[in-house]
Amino acid sequence: MSEEAAKSNFIYDFIDEDLAGGVNTRVQTRFPPEPNGYLHIGHAKAIAINFLTAQKYGGECNLRLDDTNPSKEDVEYVEAIRRDIQWLGFQWKDCLYASSYFAFLHECACKLIEKGKAYVCDLTADELRTYRGTLTEPGRDSPNRTRSVAENRDLFRRMTAGEFPDGARTLRAKIDMASPNINMRDPVIYRIAHMPHHQTGDKWCVYPMYDFAHSLSDAVERVTYSLCSLEFENHRPLYDWFVREIGFAEPPRQIEFARLNLNYCVTSKRRCHALIAQGFVRGWDDPRMVTLCGLRRRGCPPEAILDFVNRVGVSKAFSVVDYGLLEACMRDHLNANAPRTMAVLDPLRVVIENYPEGKSEEIEIERHPEHPEMGKVRVRFSREIFVERDDFMAEPIKKYFRLVPGGEVRLKGAYFIKCLGYETDETGKPVLLRCSYDPESFGGTSPDGRKVRGTLHWVDAGSAVEAEARLYDRLFNIENPTGDDYLEHINPNSLLLCGHCMLDPGTAAAKPGETFQFMRKGYFCADPDSTPQRPVFNRSVALNSSF
Repeated sequence: MSEEAAKSNFIYDFIDEDLAGGVNTRVQTRFPPEPNGYLHIGHAKAIAINFLTAQKYGGECNLRLDDTNPSKEDVEYVEAIRRDIQWLGFQWKDCLYASSYFAFLHECACKLIEKGKAYVCDLTADELRTYRGTLTEPGRDSPNRTRSVAENRDLFRRMTAGEFPDGARTLRAKIDMASPNINMRDPVIYRIAHMPHHQTGDKWCVYPMYDFAHSLSDAVERVTYSLCSLEFENHRPLYDWFVREIGFAEPPRQIEFARLNLNYCVTSKRRCHALIAQGFVRGWDDPRMVTLCGLRRRGCPPEAILDFVNRVGVSKAFSVVDYGLLEACMRDHLNANAPRTMAVLDPLRVVIENYPEGKSEEIEIERHPEHPEMGKVRVRFSREIFVERDDFMAEPIKKYFRLVPGGEVRLKGAYFIKCLGYETDETGKPVLLRCSYDPESFGGTSPDGRKVRGTLHWVDAGSAVEAEARLYDRLFNIENPTGDDYLEHINPNSLLLCGHCMLDPGTAAAKPGETFQFMRKGYFCADPDSTPQRPVFNRSVALNSSF
């Protein structure tokens, strides 16, 4: 993204003020996802903010995997996160892991115990919730809050040694059970979990909680600005407390921004897991998902995602962005860069009766009307072609300018053809059009100057390759599918299959990820499911909104 595209915002204003006042002399950020799922469109905003902020000030941005919960994390997600960030066009300085700091974090926990600022608690998870209080009522002290330093030291040692089962004890910070901020009411900072970790194996059976590990990882890495979404605003006092109590001289500054909320979709990992497990989508990279891998498979250019994030902007105000804006950004970038090709999604055979049998010719079609440097592609034309079924109407409606009995149209790059008649199957559905052509009209003009209103795309029947086209639309048919009944609002037309699409051989041979504009039909991307025998294309976005 260009410097001009990266608009000024309140985060930059804070940093400018800090730099001018000598609070900081450098800028270092980090993007710290938990590797418990795939990144989605909301993460793209956080990625752009962190990496572009560092870029703007000549600083550094690291990728840090906050892998403190082995029950939900996996190497698969680590690799996917790395791949998605690079696909968006960003490169971290260092790839770090919170798990690399487990020994350091354990020392910090011991330091809090020695200072009398942490204690081992025997309350169960349900009891912890009860003792915590509510937004209007203060919490109550744990019966274990007055344990001596020596007793807490010994119990935490035994927790670490694996003497106690999962859930038997926790280590809690000793702060203020009457604080109006619930996050400050003696939060848990370590819990017992007897399970292997994808980085550290079986070395640990106690694991730090997110707030504890996150703040101290930032501090030890010398992050200057912890840029995070707004739900962490109430966690900021706790973030600062940990950093201050451990004694870091240059604490990071946490700045929060509003997360990106998009209608007609869900981004919750729990709900995404449910969609996959119940078969509503085919996986994390299903093109109906707004995961970055799903958008990539759909054919969305990374530049379109960054343009979308830039148009949304950076603020603290909660808002829900319309899905149509993302589609518009996709359409703009694909329109500017995708080569044009002719493909027929629902083929209807046409026989040009006065075109010589056995004859064929090559016709040149420009790849892009605004980019002559893309050149032209040669396509075959012969006596039999395919056109779209909806480009013919036996009983035309008013202002229908495509093929009708006795009517004439222009074939893109080829000739005028006139419909002489048609044949139907037993249900009355047209299955073949009989036409004639004007040999003097090559290129779309006629010597006598007659005009035709319609221009149709087509594919040569003799050389066409049958393919599958997958027409994707929004996954949900309501704007806000956030209730418990969200699965009842799946859009039944979120995927329509065109199993007999006809393509020119050059288009059919496209590699996965290549994008095209199928003339008059939309933007399509070759799918990884493609084989030489059976090409598969996904519709990225229609030419115009039809939802």
